[in-house]
Amino acid sequence: MAKVADKYFETHPWKIIERGFNPSYSRVSEAIFALSNESLGLRGYFDEDEEGLDSLRGSYINGVYEYEDLQNSYKGIINRRHFMIPTVDWLKTKIKVDGKRLNLAINKFENFTRILDMEAGTLERSFVWRTKTGKALKITFLRFLDMLHPERAYQRLTLEALNFSGEIELETGLSFHLEHEMKEENFWNPVRRSTGDNSCAIQCRTTYSGQEVFAAAQVSVSVPVTTQGMEHGRLVKLGVSLPVDQGKPIEIDKSVVVLFDETERDELWLSGQKLFEKAQAVSLGEALAAQRKYWKEHWSTSDIQIMSADDSVRECVEQEQQGIRFCIFQMAQTYRGGHEKHNIGAKGLTGEAYNGHAFWDTEACCLPFYLFTNPIAAKSLLMFRYNTLGQAKKRSRMLDCEGACYPVATLNGEEACNLWQHASLQPQPSTAVAYGIWHYVHLTGDVDFLWEYGAEMLIEISRYLKSRANQNPKTKKYGYYGVMGPDEFKLMVNNNAYTNYMGMRSLQYAVEALAMMQREKPARYEDLTIKTELTPEEIAVWQEYADNMYIPRTEEGLIEQNDGFFELPHTDINAIHMSEFPLYSNWSYDRIYRTDMIKQPDVLMLLYLYNSTFSLEEKRVNYEYYEPRTIHESSLSPSIHSVLACELSKMDEAVKFFGYATRLDLDNYNRNTREGLHTTSIAMAWINIVYGFGGLRSDGDVLAFAPRMPERWGEVKFSLTYKERLIGVSIQKDKTKFSLRYGDPLDLQIYGNPYVLNKKGIEVATSQ
Repeated sequence: MAKVADKYFETHPWKIIERGFNPSYSRVSEAIFALSNESLGLRGYFDEDEEGLDSLRGSYINGVYEYEDLQNSYKGIINRRHFMIPTVDWLKTKIKVDGKRLNLAINKFENFTRILDMEAGTLERSFVWRTKTGKALKITFLRFLDMLHPERAYQRLTLEALNFSGEIELETGLSFHLEHEMKEENFWNPVRRSTGDNSCAIQCRTTYSGQEVFAAAQVSVSVPVTTQGMEHGRLVKLGVSLPVDQGKPIEIDKSVVVLFDETERDELWLSGQKLFEKAQAVSLGEALAAQRKYWKEHWSTSDIQIMSADDSVRECVEQEQQGIRFCIFQMAQTYRGGHEKHNIGAKGLTGEAYNGHAFWDTEACCLPFYLFTNPIAAKSLLMFRYNTLGQAKKRSRMLDCEGACYPVATLNGEEACNLWQHASLQPQPSTAVAYGIWHYVHLTGDVDFLWEYGAEMLIEISRYLKSRANQNPKTKKYGYYGVMGPDEFKLMVNNNAYTNYMGMRSLQYAVEALAMMQREKPARYEDLTIKTELTPEEIAVWQEYADNMYIPRTEEGLIEQNDGFFELPHTDINAIHMSEFPLYSNWSYDRIYRTDMIKQPDVLMLLYLYNSTFSLEEKRVNYEYYEPRTIHESSLSPSIHSVLACELSKMDEAVKFFGYATRLDLDNYNRNTREGLHTTSIAMAWINIVYGFGGLRSDGDVLAFAPRMPERWGEVKFSLTYKERLIGVSIQKDKTKFSLRYGDPLDLQIYGNPYVLNKKGIEVATSQ
């Protein structure tokens, strides 16, 4: 992996700090400084106008999208897709001194600092503007999105005249003028507007999807002023003339409510106004205090602490500490389980790349983070899949299959990917949902979820998997033909091992879950069979398919990624020059498919998900075969390799792959952070530490640990929420301590040996 850090931000354990503004790095900073509270998302763009700067003014709402019609002539390929669009720019601010507008693209300024405070969930930016007339004005912007009230947002502007007294003109408002960058189009039409004393409100409707968004803002100033309301098209704003005295700061606080739901337009306006009235009763200072309390409680149970072994490696470890906290912060603010119609986009709400879509790696890669930090959020993620089961069933019929085929890319449950080789050939979204259901129930014990929602999804997923499979006429084994597995460099292959194995396990789990339901909840089971028209004969067929699923492997345990993989021409990935990356941009599309080079773990992903099923020797032989063939064009790839390398005691390789996992975006390793953060890869960074160096395995009968420490670490601490317990883990060079911070005793497995964790804790020697 010849990827090099592009270090720009200062190292700090709790903050991301930018000192001095580099216009060429503007978009990277905007992504890094993004804020979210699951419902609202905001790139770190400037509050004031940015004309002349390379910027993407991205203000997003989870679940707000627009439609686009497509021209496709083949059945199974979608003819309409949806994509996330920017919504209301509630930060919009204009500042004028002597009639000249603030614009850092052309103005002289100094002492520029921008700080993301991960203990408070705030972004602050300050600088001194020196006007052409010699006036010096210190300007500080503060913003945050309320984690307790998802419709609320706040902005504080502090102005301090350093060498003059006079007047400053200010305009602040709500604008729906933002364009979708790729489409170069604005999709909003005004429905209703109003302005009043120190407040303004607006409601707009999308052109094609018909969604509506309400926004309202109240402005309070620390000195007596009179505001003037203005309305025009997609914009409402308040203008004010501010009297400033030298050395005396003025604060302008802006409290905002942004609401999106599926009610009628009149109801939305009324409900928005009611929420706005409640928000007006809370000052920005009070909201900020509540915000700090929220994050303090979050970090008390979800933090990962990394200490260096000695001073010679302190700088490197401090960067890793900052990096993992950045990852945890982004995951916690991106999704918190507040709405069952939300999912996690591959870029979260930090940019328009991938169109805001959620992929199959939500259940495979993101779910574990929430299972061990916020189980309520984990359940909500799966409820999104239940609430979109109807769309998945419709998609399956489009593909001439039965049951439910979950989409490769989606915001609302509909398939939004028009690339047939992905949307039509990848069954892994459906098997990932089945795996997610199993993993959630397995770790939480929430069987009521299984009876009420999960079993129905498993039935429809099994119907799809059965109808998508075929039987080999010679061997009589079942498998999946014409598919694409996790390795997207292999197109239209037969018997992809990951697909076959995940299909087999999904079918097995459905059969087992339904049998348990019939025993323990016979009335519910009968209701479900009537609702889904399920018969015993159908379940028996699923069992037959699972029992006879073909898994290509050698006697030594080497699993063949797909039929014919071992005969593919070999490519020495180390001979590929860095100038050829990314390969999609520099190799012809068909060239990528003519080699044994792997984009991201495929067989190894299987060994990670169902780890306890495979022997250590099976993991070793497969790792040693596939690792040299993997080019890591996916940001998810290195962490999976690091986790398995830890288990195989290949610590040098584990550390190498981990080397950039926590700082993938912070240090812009892939040179594409400007497009938005790699949200699912950020989740994998957490997995890299907890499952990798912590050695956690969660697919067995009990939680299992096998900690191993990198040489440069002196200690690493983390906590896990598990079945109403909080488990603390402290790994040191010579010993590892497990503590039960609250909850009942539980069984653990540590280095293969059984233990009971109680209030006394457990201490074992750390394996080298």
